[in-house]
Amino acid sequence: MLKRLSPEVRQYLLITGNYWAFTLTDGALRMLVVLHFHALGYSPLQIAMLFVFYEIFGVVTNLVGGWLGARIGLNRTMNLGLVMQVLALGMLAAPTAWLGVAWVMAAQALSGIAKDLNKMSAKSSIKLLVAAGQEGRLYRWVAALTGSKNALKGAGFFLGGAMLAVLGFRHSVLAMACALGVIWLVSLFVLRQDLGRASNKPKFREIFSKSRAINILSAARLFLFGARDVWFVVALPVWLAGTAGWSHAGVGTFLAAWVIGYGLVQSIAPHVSGKHSGHAPDGRAAFTWAAVLCLVPAAIAGLMQSGLPATLVLVVGLACFGLVFAINSAVHSYLIVSYATRDGVSLDVGFYYMANALGRLIGTVLSGWVYQVWGLPACLWISSALVAAAAIVSTGLPRRPAANID
Repeated sequence: MLKRLSPEVRQYLLITGNYWAFTLTDGALRMLVVLHFHALGYSPLQIAMLFVFYEIFGVVTNLVGGWLGARIGLNRTMNLGLVMQVLALGMLAAPTAWLGVAWVMAAQALSGIAKDLNKMSAKSSIKLLVAAGQEGRLYRWVAALTGSKNALKGAGFFLGGAMLAVLGFRHSVLAMACALGVIWLVSLFVLRQDLGRASNKPKFREIFSKSRAINILSAARLFLFGARDVWFVVALPVWLAGTAGWSHAGVGTFLAAWVIGYGLVQSIAPHVSGKHSGHAPDGRAAFTWAAVLCLVPAAIAGLMQSGLPATLVLVVGLACFGLVFAINSAVHSYLIVSYATRDGVSLDVGFYYMANALGRLIGTVLSGWVYQVWGLPACLWISSALVAAAAIVSTGLPRRPAANID
């Protein structure tokens, strides 16, 4: 059946499948680490610190990885990300006595490098598989890849919570390492060998973007993902497990449902933010959707502090946040691929996802610290302020006539 498809579609499906497999383990691993170490008595700030190297190395990896992908090809950087995730999982399968803070942070650092190599490679590849000028098709392909990835990440959250309850921490990470190792072996032989390699070898100093549009979009992305992770990474699961008294499986199921729904909305984003106007989105869409989003976490925080049932307010409010955030993220993901140059596309995409990783890093640290000192409503107020900053920055994006969306 695959043989009847065009080479571009076959490669798109292979890249998407590779990305799916990686994302499933990444989501499961995050939930395993948060819930396992919370059960061991780690404070919210200590749990946040376990992810600091994951995010720091994500910042570095996106800068260097974009340059590396342009020089050696995106198939190699994608496969490198897979094998590094296998090694990270292997480190976490070590005896319990080894799992001190330093060891877990080192494993998370390796996992952070792996995740961003894989993501940068997948997102950059799409630009090269869609013919120039087909902006509608590009928007749909990017939305489908990003949305399906996030749905799988949500499934990973559920998988992590369920595996922790059934298999325990060590056997869970061992099982994931074995499964991902098989995917890596298959991927070595199916991805195009020259995918994404620049015609002229870029110099290392070219890792920083020279495009004003990409610089502005990257800044907006930093604020946007800082706004999500300031409550999502540590504060929310710890609040649900501690204050609300939910079980590990219950926390994993809720976060899984949230991310799956978020991913599904991303997948249909072209029908929400493109089809109704007949055009692919431009900078105006990025501003408008961010302006709407900044109202949501502020409303959740205000209602929680008003005395209404906190759990109900949080569950309903975060469903609304996920819906609007998904459109924001899909618009951003399309714009970076659209703005990026075709030759050496991974340089532009890598720089952009460097800002994404930096936003996650800031949000992760704030999530543990702010929650520990002031609680969940404070995390949500800060989230609203960060989204407002993303909206303000987005006013500088190009507001040119967008290509028709077919």
